[in-house]
Amino acid sequence: MRPPPRDEAPAAQEPKDPAPLNQWLFPLSALLATPSSWPLEKELYDRARGVEFLFRLGSSLQLPAPAMFTAATWFHRFYMRFAIEDFHRQDVAASCIFLATKTEECGRKLRDVARVCQSKIDGRDVAEIPEDSKEVENCQSAILQTEEVLLEALCFDFRIDNPHSVLVDLFTSHEDDLKVQETSWTIAHDSYRTPLCVLFPPRIIAAACYILAQRLVDGPNAPSLDARISYTAPSASLPTPPSHKPLSPESSRFALEHFAFTSEALSDLAECLSILLEFYGAQDLTSYPYLANVAQVPPPTLGTPRSPIYKSFVELATNHSYPPPQQPPPPPQPVDPGLTPKSTHGAFSPLSSERPGANGEDKMEVEAGQI
Repeated sequence: MRPPPRDEAPAAQEPKDPAPLNQWLFPLSALLATPSSWPLEKELYDRARGVEFLFRLGSSLQLPAPAMFTAATWFHRFYMRFAIEDFHRQDVAASCIFLATKTEECGRKLRDVARVCQSKIDGRDVAEIPEDSKEVENCQSAILQTEEVLLEALCFDFRIDNPHSVLVDLFTSHEDDLKVQETSWTIAHDSYRTPLCVLFPPRIIAAACYILAQRLVDGPNAPSLDARISYTAPSASLPTPPSHKPLSPESSRFALEHFAFTSEALSDLAECLSILLEFYGAQDLTSYPYLANVAQVPPPTLGTPRSPIYKSFVELATNHSYPPPQQPPPPPQPVDPGLTPKSTHGAFSPLSSERPGANGEDKMEVEAGQI
């Protein structure tokens, strides 16, 4: 084939497609724009209680941990698109668990999920709740009807990546003190009580849990979090490190180098650490004194200054001045079966206000108490 003339311009290359966007990662400001009319601190408090209830329900059903992590992620995704005062946290938690038993191939019967859910709400042993009771029937109906709205909120996108799988890769790539591994694993569990799973990718959350665990295990006189997440290590050729580049411990630098974090990712890492520490600081430290060593860790200063998103859970638990849930609207009018109905489900948890103990006991027990 004859080569093209020299003065012929080469064919223009097609521009590369941009990296696909993740619809499930939101900026921190999106928490202030959720459909809920409640103050953000009240919504985050109820989300934490809902995830605690979800974990208790999943544990009683003997579900594998990944299934519960998946359900907890769906729980937070749901409330980014529906108001928490319109859908009771226990109904949504139970629906997330039931859906996860199907997608994660650890199937449980709806009746069994409803019985265990009702036992948690009533504070009774599951053996005391008859399978054919009206309570269980109502609970089953609430789970199924809430599941319809959950599927709509999730857009039938069931794929979940969790920070625990990232931590496993991190542990196998670096020999660590066993206590560091156990502590970071526990903090990763606690991260689901916060909205981190809809704010940051799993590797950012995993790195935050790992670095915070190292700081806790090293003790109060250990290098600060700022020192541990500096962008570059100090130059060995200089007699003293530059003042704008704080010293980073080599053990902590492993996580940063393992993930090859950019400066933007390090800013997200600092924000993630700040939210975790803020969450621990909001706990009832009188009831859980073992959390004091976590709450006293100074947050990193590398992130963007912002207002706190958490308030004392003790204060929120006793504050009854928030507006009550809205009354459910009238049922929608029948639609032409030949047309696709609009996305209207009434925006409330069916039967949730009718079930005894709808405000149920889901007292917070943060797992970092094992630290």
